[in-house]
Amino acid sequence: MNAVELKQQAAAAALEFVRQDSVLGVGTGSTVNCFIDALAESGIRIEAAVSSSEATTERLRAIGIRVADLNDTGGLDLYIDGADEFDEHRRLIKGGGGALTREKIIAGASRKFVCIADESKQVRVLGKFPLPVEVIPMARSFVARKLTAMGGQPVWREAFVTDNGQWILDVHHLDLVDPSTIEQQINDIPGVVTCGLFARRPADLVLCAAASGVRKI
Repeated sequence: MNAVELKQQAAAAALEFVRQDSVLGVGTGSTVNCFIDALAESGIRIEAAVSSSEATTERLRAIGIRVADLNDTGGLDLYIDGADEFDEHRRLIKGGGGALTREKIIAGASRKFVCIADESKQVRVLGKFPLPVEVIPMARSFVARKLTAMGGQPVWREAFVTDNGQWILDVHHLDLVDPSTIEQQINDIPGVVTCGLFARRPADLVLCAAASGVRKI
């Protein structure tokens, strides 16, 4: 089973949690794109979706789903999104696609966060994937110095601007044995919008696809 088939398998498994006529939070990325395709084919009717990126908004509208503003919907029952990495405690690194801030907001507003991923994304300790940190442009070098002092090696994702008009630093080689503490420390740096650690609010469920089937974590 190839990587695309595994993503499709994880995406299809998430349909079990989608309620008819609900308002659904939808994330960003290749696995989420598979979920949107599966949702279109399923015949499940949803009232609206809250999207974490402009790219996802376009895909949702293309299949006839109304995209709502989170300010108008209040709390959400369910949020479906992927991850760049996850551990056995369902803590995640997200933001490879640059949508981490909106993803973190929607995750925080949702009663249940279901992460869909294939087994290649599971790690024992987070941090093999560089940690994205969204920063206000004027603070880029200041934040980079702070991240370096924490032991990381930040690299500016040049020529990339988030949907919020901000920049991304991808931090390599950061010690993430205690991801909840590191998440708070990074988020407390002035100029940081947020970091891509989802440890203080992890996924409630990870649907992990493998050749043997989908495992629930």
